[in-house]
Amino acid sequence: MSPHIDTRITDAVAASAIPLRGAAAEYDPLLQLIGNARFVLLGEASHGTHEFYRERARITQRLIAEHGFTAVAVEADWPDAYRVNRYVRGNGEDRDSDAALSGFKRFPTWMWRNQDVVEFVDWLHDWNRKQPSGATRVGFYGLDLYSLFTSISEVLRYMQRVDPEAALQARKRYACFDHYDRDSQRYGYSASVEAAASCEDQVIAQLHQLQDRAFDYVRREESDAAEAYFYAQQNARLVVNAEEYYRTMFRGRVSSWNLRDRHMADTLDALSQHLSHTTGKPAHIVVWEHNSHIGDARATEVGQQGEWTLGQLAREAYGDDAVLIGFSTHHGTVTAASDWDAPAERKRVRPALSGSIESAFHHSGIERFLLPLKSTNRAVLALSEPHLQRAIGVIYRPQTERHSHYFYTRLPRQFDAILHFDETRAVVPLEPTGGWHAGEAPETYPEGT
Repeated sequence: MSPHIDTRITDAVAASAIPLRGAAAEYDPLLQLIGNARFVLLGEASHGTHEFYRERARITQRLIAEHGFTAVAVEADWPDAYRVNRYVRGNGEDRDSDAALSGFKRFPTWMWRNQDVVEFVDWLHDWNRKQPSGATRVGFYGLDLYSLFTSISEVLRYMQRVDPEAALQARKRYACFDHYDRDSQRYGYSASVEAAASCEDQVIAQLHQLQDRAFDYVRREESDAAEAYFYAQQNARLVVNAEEYYRTMFRGRVSSWNLRDRHMADTLDALSQHLSHTTGKPAHIVVWEHNSHIGDARATEVGQQGEWTLGQLAREAYGDDAVLIGFSTHHGTVTAASDWDAPAERKRVRPALSGSIESAFHHSGIERFLLPLKSTNRAVLALSEPHLQRAIGVIYRPQTERHSHYFYTRLPRQFDAILHFDETRAVVPLEPTGGWHAGEAPETYPEGT
């Protein structure tokens, strides 16, 4: 492993990068790289950076307007995102984007309840409203699996409407979780140490019952029957996978990580099949997730430890129909927490470590750029060996940055292209907490706190 990025790499990046200067057509080279791909996975190097949200929105808007993409699938829970889906498609009861996003109450709320997401949801709503009658509306969907109890409630609500008698049996099955006070981790711990506490058989039985009665349930509904059934079925699938996820999270990182990313890949595939069947033509979907999910794990040290990712699974399933685009930054501010379930803070992002990909990008002297990685160029050749890459999730701990936020990767194998924004700033939460303030984080932060 190279301890420092040398001038050979920096010069190669400078020679191969395409500067971004804010022009309307600046993403033309990226759209050419995407071509006719049906799945475009857009990453982020943190869950709290304004530029990542804004630029993903700009790219997505062009894919929708110019390439016929009809769905945005994000790293969010299925029922919460589906509430937004109803709103942007003109079917919900929410009065505005802020209200539609109010279902995101679980930590980290700022990840989807921030000003950039509101602006994008506004755009989706307006875009759909302007489409002619009969045109396909663009949807907004969640791929994640944390919503165990919310999804249970949604399945029961659906069952009560279409089959009250079967709903009684569903309530008995899901009553297995009643002892855990809607605490998913408490359930997972109990089920992992005491097999008798597991609700695995009950949730699988409920999913099978729902699938077995699919024809009857869709037939007896008067309107939007297939869509309502699909929503309920995905919630029942989520309950099955979430139950297993919370049991495995106490057994080791790799098994729970892989189960989660497999669930997201399966949900993406189910969504693609559903939309393709509904519209009569292959679905085109944009995915918004963290780099650590949309990058190909086989290019990284965590992949060597046995982890796989949504990006890897998408490449394996769809080949060239899946394009993986990463994002990076060198320094700035970020909205993140210091611990799980802790309040959001506006933190200063330290300059990237020497020897990292971000450091090489910084020293290229180009503040914002697109770096294509599919074709052979000087940068692809220079970055073919493993180098450090930074990943900030919902938690940022600068005090242990090397251990907490860096791993080795072969960038040209991880992504098809990467977008770099040298200095970035934090997203603005819709409900800033006491730890998040309007001014810049002090230079001494976090050492001075």
